[in-house]
Amino acid sequence: MVIEVDPETSGNTNHKGASASSFKKHRLDSSTIAAADNESTARNGGNSVIVGGIGYRSNSRVVGSSPSTMALGDANHAEIDEDLHSRQLAVYGRETMRRLFASNTLISGMQGLGAEIAKYLILAGVKSVTLHDEGALQLWDLSSNFVFSERDVGKNRALASVQKLQELNNAVIISTLTTKLTKEQLSDFQVVVFTDISFEKAIEFNDYCHTHQPPIAFIKAEVRGLFGSIFCDFGPGFTVVDVDGEDPHTGIIASISNDNPALVSFVDDERLEFQDGDLVVFSEVHGMTELNDGKPRKIKSAKPYSFTLEEDTTSFGRYIKGGIVTQVKQPKVLNFKPLRDALKDPGDFLLSDFSKFDRPPLLHLAFQALDKFVSGLGRFPVAGSEEDANKLISIAGNINESLGDGRLEDINPKLLRFFSFGSRAVLNPMAAMFGGIVGQEVVKACSGKFHPLFHFFYFDSVESLPTEPRDPSDFRPVNSRYDAHISVFGFKLQKKLEEAKVFIVGSGALGCELLKNIALMGVSCGNQGKLTITDDDVIEKSNLSRQFLFRDWNIGQAKSTVAASAAASINPCLNIEALQNRVAPETENVFDDTFWDNLTVVINALDNVNARLYVDQRCLYFQKPLLESGTLGAKCNTQMVIPHLTENYGASRDPPEKQAPMCTVHSFPHNIDHCLTWARSEFEGLLEKTPAEVNAYLSNPVEYKAAQRNAGDAQARDNLERILECLEKEKCVTFQDCITWARLRFEDYFVNRMKQLIYTFPEDAATSTGAPFWSAPKRFPHPLHFSAADLSHLQFIMAASILRAETFGIQIPDWVKQPKMLADAVDKVTVPDFQPKKDAKIVTDDKATTLSTASIDDTAVVNEIIFKLELCTKKLPQGFKMKPIQFEKDDDTNYHMDLIAGLANMRARNYSIPEVDKLKAKFIAGRIIPAIATYTAMATGLVCLELYKALDGGRKLEDYRNTFANLALPLFSMAEPVPPKVIKHGDMSWTVWDRWILRDNPTLRKLIQWLKDKGLNAYSISYGSCLLYNSMFPRHRERMDKKIVDIAREVTKAELPPNRKHLDVVVACEDDDDNDIDIPQVSMYFN
Repeated sequence: MVIEVDPETSGNTNHKGASASSFKKHRLDSSTIAAADNESTARNGGNSVIVGGIGYRSNSRVVGSSPSTMALGDANHAEIDEDLHSRQLAVYGRETMRRLFASNTLISGMQGLGAEIAKYLILAGVKSVTLHDEGALQLWDLSSNFVFSERDVGKNRALASVQKLQELNNAVIISTLTTKLTKEQLSDFQVVVFTDISFEKAIEFNDYCHTHQPPIAFIKAEVRGLFGSIFCDFGPGFTVVDVDGEDPHTGIIASISNDNPALVSFVDDERLEFQDGDLVVFSEVHGMTELNDGKPRKIKSAKPYSFTLEEDTTSFGRYIKGGIVTQVKQPKVLNFKPLRDALKDPGDFLLSDFSKFDRPPLLHLAFQALDKFVSGLGRFPVAGSEEDANKLISIAGNINESLGDGRLEDINPKLLRFFSFGSRAVLNPMAAMFGGIVGQEVVKACSGKFHPLFHFFYFDSVESLPTEPRDPSDFRPVNSRYDAHISVFGFKLQKKLEEAKVFIVGSGALGCELLKNIALMGVSCGNQGKLTITDDDVIEKSNLSRQFLFRDWNIGQAKSTVAASAAASINPCLNIEALQNRVAPETENVFDDTFWDNLTVVINALDNVNARLYVDQRCLYFQKPLLESGTLGAKCNTQMVIPHLTENYGASRDPPEKQAPMCTVHSFPHNIDHCLTWARSEFEGLLEKTPAEVNAYLSNPVEYKAAQRNAGDAQARDNLERILECLEKEKCVTFQDCITWARLRFEDYFVNRMKQLIYTFPEDAATSTGAPFWSAPKRFPHPLHFSAADLSHLQFIMAASILRAETFGIQIPDWVKQPKMLADAVDKVTVPDFQPKKDAKIVTDDKATTLSTASIDDTAVVNEIIFKLELCTKKLPQGFKMKPIQFEKDDDTNYHMDLIAGLANMRARNYSIPEVDKLKAKFIAGRIIPAIATYTAMATGLVCLELYKALDGGRKLEDYRNTFANLALPLFSMAEPVPPKVIKHGDMSWTVWDRWILRDNPTLRKLIQWLKDKGLNAYSISYGSCLLYNSMFPRHRERMDKKIVDIAREVTKAELPPNRKHLDVVVACEDDDDNDIDIPQVSMYFN
């Protein structure tokens, strides 16, 4: 237990790792804890409360910095730990996070689904979570709940959940209720979630919540075997502040007509995303200034580069230039129906799988029938019991008949039979998926961020069931932690899961969730089973808000090792090996043929496309199923790659992201992204690349100079000029030198370069065609005037001088953080007057890829600079080396983001571009991928539902599902995977999955003849980048009787890896009509 103590009354002000201004946390000794716990239990009548936590995770709320020091970033937002919550902030924003931090939630029912929901809310950082459960934990519960262990059997489920849930976030207050819940108790919460409640009781509680002032958001969620349901009622008049979570769309205006209605055209820089009926506001319009009044205006006839404005502009001023259009996002008010009304009139259901468009009404009926069954008999149907199944089907039929004209024509007894058999079980993949969805609905209810589920959502995955008939005895419990799984899938499939050999690539957010799911499912937990996980990354603080297997004391440790240990604690039977190797061509000695051959299935948990493509190629080669998933903000997707059934991951790719031209980034930015891209580039050039280049020169001057002389080009000249500038003109010895350097950089970047740009291209400049040079999307620049009274100017100087000192190994004085003393030091700097250059070359070509311009005298200049460098080097202290700084976005104490944000915002100010705070700058410059735990959980839950199918085998294409989901809308799109492309030749056909194999170490002649027998004429054979045979080269015919493996050794002049048993070659073939035929890769086995 941890008590928060006011720092002003605490004598201990020297906690390691905590600033003097932060709340301090003091552990109480064990006797105090016991006394406090006893007192709490007595006071709450069998209920308990945990204040703060157990100290496993850093508090995510901190107090702002001391007023005597300069605050970096926005001091008003210091209560959010941005290092911890950065990825979540990128999705939600500060306002939503603040609302979450103030929210109290109740979760009733602590089986697997309740635990998953609690996990997400605690990671998200709500103010408090109260866990309610009156039941005792059974061995059965271990199939779905990651917080339970066998030693917890017999304990109250809520009490047994507290400790491990509190480890996730020490800032969240976790309480428990273990007695019967009354509706009056619900008034303490903004949101209540029930995962195990009868319809009768749910209606009673929902009526209370619906009529309460203000309304209490009510969610009823259930997972029954492979079936699930959610009902949401956020009350009458619930306001959705942001319906989709997307940034407002914008466009740069090219022209506006004086018409009724007016036509607004845009530059063809990017396609517009506006839709008919959108409201927009105009700004920065020159000429037709009447539009700059901030009034929202409706648009119609939206096209990729224009729209029509529902306004008469005939009397407005004539459009001259400029202007930006920005979408005005509108709130939406929803009137939810209470449960008692929605059961009778559910309205439109949210579909998840369009091949099951008739399924939601049937499941609406099934869950009501199950409720009546349980209420009547006091138990769930027995797995495998035809009698119980028929009884449930009969109840469903009676309910259906009572619906009159609204009844269903077919109640699908076969599906209801599956529903009955597994209805007692809570399966972890279903709990993970539904826990993610429900956790997100709670966030929506607390904040109004994203569009909620409107009433009912139903889902099933009956395709995950084994295809072969099962005997009722196969469902009988065996008194193991997997009994719930056995009741749904049977004992035989459970054994297949346990003996599987699985490879998980990556142990970040996706990997942690997958490990938890797999441990609870019993995958790789048998004598022959094995799970291998690899990840070459280490744990950082920003991981802790999503990657729930990690704790703050694990920071700096290997992800795979920590995750594997945590997964083994969830299920001690898990046979797991953790590696720290990147899966790539250079580690094929680790992940060799034997390793891949022995695998049953591969699961990707990666965060980059290149790594995914490599694993995809390995799975293609060794014909292994690959289960793929990914998340981005509010979106997630899953893709099943099954040998010979589906296309592979690399068969279809997203188009590459559009990159801004170099000249735009360096001289003509028109949005903050351009400014931040430039700032990141300058940071790396000044603080990483140039110091590294200096060290490369100083470590071996002779070799370095020779290399630059040999190159003798513009790049060599630039490298040497940067080294000379760093060691001579801009060399720093004292911290005052660093301040001078920073002040002169300010003048160069934000004053002189702007003046030069204006001198070269005045405001009235024209292009070669006579058009205005400064036309959209270009923005005319304005030089800044440095002022020590402007805090943002001083912050730039402070960050730049501190980092410059770091590269030179100069001690940083404490006074640099005092604005007055820093301003005094800056005043000492002499800033020379600017003189424009008449012959300055400023790149304006959008297609240019470098700013360096070649010169006929580059070689002479290189020699001259080398001579100056040699003189300069003699003056350096012996052993002098610089310290290059690698950009690290997730450490707010290192000044990296302070400098980048300062560079970008000063530049934005030059071009009248809206500035951003440090957090937003971190998202863009740090290329942070927005991520939250709810979407990760949903994606991995869906993957594991497919894992049942992949491990069982014998499935058809239509049994598998690929999924795209956007919980912000919400939208689910599930469809069967795309089959692989089939290539035909004669009576043969093959796909990307096929590989042709020749054994017994064949000769070149044998391979060519083998192909000729298939009607294929080989004219080129290559191994990697080496050409082994080409029919055009007479000398290659001398190789005909040589073994192909010997030819490969001869051509590559290298031995083949000792772990390889075969050689793979790519053969270019023609048919008898000289048509090229793409054939599979050919493997020659020589061992």
